[in-house]
Order: sequence, then structure tokens, then C-alpha cells
Amino acid sequence: MKPPAHLPTFLALSSLALLSLPGGAADFADIPTDPKPGDAMIAEFFETETKRITNRNLANIKSKADWEKARDNYRRQLFEMLGLQPLPARSPLEAKVTGTVEHDDIVVEKVVFESRPGLYVTGNFYRPKTQDGPLPAILYVCGHGRVKVDGVSYGNKAHYQHHGAWFARNGYVCLTIDTLQLGEIEGIHHGTHHEGRWWWNSRGYTSAGVEAWNCIRALDYLETREEADPKKFGVTGRSGGGAYSWWIAALDERIQAAVPVAGITNMDNHVVDGCVEGHCDCMYHVNTYRWDFPTIAALVAPRPLLIANTDKDRIFPLDGVVDVYQKAHRIYDLVGAGDKIGLALYEGGHADTQPLRVPAFHWFERFLKDKAISEEMPDTVAPKVFEVTDLKVLEEIPNDERNTSIDEYFTRRYPRRAKPPESGEDWKANRNQWIKRLETRSFRAWPARPEEVVTAEAASVTRDGLAFSAHDFISQENILLRLYLVHREGLHPKDLDLVVLNVLDETTWPEFLGSVGAAFPEGFKGVSLPALDREAFDQEKAMHQSQKWAMAYLAPIGIGPTAWTDDEKERTHIRRRFQLLGMTLDSTRVWDIRRGIQALRSIDGMDSVQLWMQSHEAMAVNTLYASLFEPKVHRLDLHDLPSSHMEGAPDYLNVLRFLDIPQAAAMAAENSRVVVYSDEKKPWNYVNQTAKALGWEKKQFELRDSMKEGGEKAEE
Repeated sequence: MKPPAHLPTFLALSSLALLSLPGGAADFADIPTDPKPGDAMIAEFFETETKRITNRNLANIKSKADWEKARDNYRRQLFEMLGLQPLPARSPLEAKVTGTVEHDDIVVEKVVFESRPGLYVTGNFYRPKTQDGPLPAILYVCGHGRVKVDGVSYGNKAHYQHHGAWFARNGYVCLTIDTLQLGEIEGIHHGTHHEGRWWWNSRGYTSAGVEAWNCIRALDYLETREEADPKKFGVTGRSGGGAYSWWIAALDERIQAAVPVAGITNMDNHVVDGCVEGHCDCMYHVNTYRWDFPTIAALVAPRPLLIANTDKDRIFPLDGVVDVYQKAHRIYDLVGAGDKIGLALYEGGHADTQPLRVPAFHWFERFLKDKAISEEMPDTVAPKVFEVTDLKVLEEIPNDERNTSIDEYFTRRYPRRAKPPESGEDWKANRNQWIKRLETRSFRAWPARPEEVVTAEAASVTRDGLAFSAHDFISQENILLRLYLVHREGLHPKDLDLVVLNVLDETTWPEFLGSVGAAFPEGFKGVSLPALDREAFDQEKAMHQSQKWAMAYLAPIGIGPTAWTDDEKERTHIRRRFQLLGMTLDSTRVWDIRRGIQALRSIDGMDSVQLWMQSHEAMAVNTLYASLFEPKVHRLDLHDLPSSHMEGAPDYLNVLRFLDIPQAAAMAAENSRVVVYSDEKKPWNYVNQTAKALGWEKKQFELRDSMKEGGEKAEE
């Protein structure tokens, strides 16, 4: 037989005054009974995790030798977190100059090149009308300055034209390039910000990686220009362009001097203070290795770096900017380059403030032209002198452009039609590698040394022949969850045939309240309960009267009593905070499920009872992955299990770079009986073929029709 298809959920939550015992286990004796709202709980969690990352940031670097030993690995990690590991092939740039425009002593060439086949980068190359030999070259990367007239995008390079013109007038050449989103071919920066493309996390994709790669190829292009001195490359830009200045300066040592303007602040500002809400995805790497932002700044050392910012910038607050500067300065001091890092501040908000550009000009004069600090510059004014139409590069958008779909192919993904293993040795190697990569690339943020799970009984009552109990446990610091247990009155755990752990979601939690919560309100203080669903409760009671089963119910973080705001925009930015901290909401829920299993087994007598698990849709994916890391899960019933992390499924960092849900199902089926209820049959061929190739018993993996539309319940 199979357990009932409904999965109930969790309970009202106690406050988080949690103490640590000498033995490492949590002590529940002093937990207050006042519920802590989900919003407050998640805020405390974010603050704790942010502090953990901040305290670790560069803490292992105590000397120059430490830095020299760690630097290359840090840079490799940054390439990986930008989706650039392995580095894409340097395909031919196919660069073209589509026209020129002049003003006084400036020539602007309208340039286009392909950083990858079909990924077009449009830009303007500013140079003096006459020059004697190669000049220092500035890569100017644009912020979010939309220039669009009558539905035609002229690129943000038209908005920032005055900077390129200043450099050309003052003895430099300058390549100003459009960004992916606001270029002449308009791609997308805001995948998770408001486009709902959470699969970017699973792909290990960020639009920041595209911008970083376009900057690398822009330097390749500058190396082909005889007007540019390849030993004197500098980079600058503001806001988004400030961020891209960081990426290229940290990754590519061809940059000899950098001046990012309003492009960085610390993790505390982004997560705790909420600056993440004002930034799109192009500002962030996929934080697999849980960095704070000073690590990026440190990677520029010992090359000259000037950090520029205004003092009232809402999205790059002063305290965070100064923190980045001070922590990077420590690394510069260690490597003997303390005189090559600077901080320039000017009064104002988040604006393209010309007085803030003056220190940038001085910085390049000093480090790319070897001019003394005291030398005056005759020209600091930078007017916009060109019509935006004069700076447009493309007459029409190329038919083969991939800018608008770059997120679908920029990072490698596990093949959709993966071949099953050819042998047991093959399978073992794949499985071990997948588990290792899940641990180090997707679930790295899980607590490294978790305390033993201790449960505290919050309620116990018998009614209508059923025994109900509620048990609180700590999933991780600041996350307190509740597990519910129901079985026939008088049954001791040693008499049970099995226990079914139902993992609840936003749909099954209210169903659980109607069928169980309303019948046992003692376990749900502080929760608004519906009227009892008598039919559902009678079904539950009849099942317990006929079977020696226990039903357990768990709601992971964000479900039921721990749910936070209903405001969709705020919920989006809560999810984005998770990814900044090197996790996702769903990878955290996978951990909650693991801890729920451990909590269930810690209840007297339950450790030896056969464990089944069941859940629905997206939560079924989380349940599946949790089972991979917990021993002795006898059976999984996964209803309407999504077949890929691409759409409508939980997102875990980087997971699609090395496997997808069918591979996870195959790993689970090696040790547990897996029953998938789905009307999609083809995506599960991989599991069936793997089972056949390895000679597993037929019932190890079963594919049954979905029960969503009232289909017949399949019996065991």
C-alpha cells in the first residue's frame, strides 16, 4: 500500500534564545514560548551567516607568503564563480569598424566584435586625431545608462561618451563598450531580480560573467590596435561599470591601473542593509566559495587601484566601501604596495559626478604616464559633444546574434540526453564525483560541523484513538523548526511497521492544518487554524486504525509558521540574499529535511523504524536530494517530480553543470526504493536504463502516472 497523498506541514515557532551545551548539543530548556515571525527569523539567519562570511574573509592571509600561495587559487575560484571555468575559447573577434565621427581633435571609430560567436559587443574607440606612437589605453565599461529613442537602443556608451572624449583629448585612447542589457542588442541582466530565472543559479550563470568575458575580449581587441600601448592598459567605469572594472582588474593582469567608481561594497550592506534590492545580477558572482567583496579587491594587488565613491550613495554605502578599502589595503601592505591603493570620496548620491572623475584622471596620469602627484591637469571638464545617433555602430541587428539568449549557453550544462553508465565501475565513478560536487559546489554552505539534533517535545495529546505529538529542533543556527508525529493510540515505536515523513510545501501545509492541525490545536498555538476537514481527518484516522504506521510532518524554512512576507517583490529579494551567501533557499530546505530526518530518528524508539518519505512537486526535488545524504531511507514517493532544474524546480548553485534531477533519482534508487508519479515518461529513461545496466531489482525505480487529476492510487 502507499501512504496518503496529502502531506501536511509544520507548526508555530518558538523564539530563538538557543543555548549551547558543553557537549555540543542544543539545550531547549529556556526556549521562550512566544512565536518568532518568519521575517524576524530569516533576518537573524542572514545576519549570522553574513557575519560568518565577513569574519572569514581573508582571515587566513597573515603574510606576503600566505597571499602569494593563495592568490592563484582565489583567482581560479573567481573565474569559476563567474561561469568562466573552463575559460571559453578565444574565438576570432571578427572585429569591424562600421564608421567614424570626428569633433575638433577627437576621432571616434564605431567598433563591433564578437566575444564569442554570435555574442556581439558594440563600442566606440576614442583616439586623438594625431598621435606619435602608441598611447596608454583605457577600457571604459558603462553603467546602466539607457539611451533609447523611438524604440531604438543606441547603447549606454552614448550616455557615457564624455568620459571617452576626455581621455582622447588628454593623450589616451579609450574603448567604451556597451553592456549586455543596455547595448544596441539588448540582453538581460535581471534574471533573478525580476525575470524569475532562478535556473541561472542552477546553471552557475550570472550576467556578471558575460560582462567579465566581454572585458577580457575587449583587451584582446585593444592589443590589435597599433594606437594602444599593450603595457599601459587601465580600466574604469561607474555603477555597473564600476563592478565590471572590478571583474576585469581582478581577473586579467593586463590591467595596469584600475579606478572602479561606485561599483563595490561589502556583504553586510548587500544582505543585512538590503542593498541587494537595488542591484541586478550583473553586480554579483555566483558565490560558491562564500566570499565577501574585499577578496575581489585584494586580487588587484599589487597593481595600482583607486576606489572612488560618493558619501551618500544608497546602493554603495560609505561604511561598506571604506570596509572594502581597509581590508584590501591590508593585503596591499603585506605585498609592499600600500602606496598603490587609494580611496577617493566626494559629496553626493549615486550619480555620475564629474568632480569624482578628477582623482581618476590623476590616478591614470600618475600610473600610466608616470606623472608626479603634484602636476596640475589643465583640463578636467568633460562635456558631451556627440549626437547619440553619431555613435551607433550597427545599422541592423545581426540575424545570428545570441546576446538575447546568452544565458542559455554561456555556461556548460549537463547534457539533457545523458548516456547511462556502461558498467558498475563507470557508475561508481560518476556517483562519487556527483556527490563530491554537490557537497563542494551546490551545498557548500551547509554547516560543516553541525551539532547533534536534539528534540524538545512541545505538545502531546491523544484524541479519537490517535496519539499526536509535536517536537521542536534546531536545523541550524537561528532556524528552529517543528516536527509533527501521528500514530494509533497505544502503539509504541517498536511496534510500528514504518514511519512516513511528509515534507510539506505551501499547498500541503494548509491541507495539513485542515486535517491534523484543527484536530490537535494544542500543537499549533499562534497558528490560525481552519475548520476541521472531517473527511480528510477520518481518512487519516482510518489509515492509522488499519496500519501500524506513523505519519510525520515537516515544513522546511519559509513554509507555514516560518513563512515570511507575502509581498512578491520582498520574497524575491529574500531569495536573492540566500544566493549572495553562497546558498539558495532550496539548498537550505534540503538541509532542513536532512535535519528533520535526524530529529525523527532521535525520538525514543524511532531510530529503528523503517523510514518512508513523500512530498510533491518542487519539494519532492528537495526531498530527493536530502535522501542522498541520509542513510537508510527505505522508500521515496515523489509526486509530480520535475524532470529538470531548468524551469519550475528548486535551484541549487551550479547543479546543472554536472547533473540534473534524473541523475539524482538514479543515485537515490541505488539505495532506496524510488517511486516517481509523473505523466512525463521520457525524461526518466536515464534512470530506467541505469537500473537495467546495473541489474537493479525492478522495484528499485518505478514510474507511475500522476495522481494530481484524481487518478487511481497505485498500491504496493
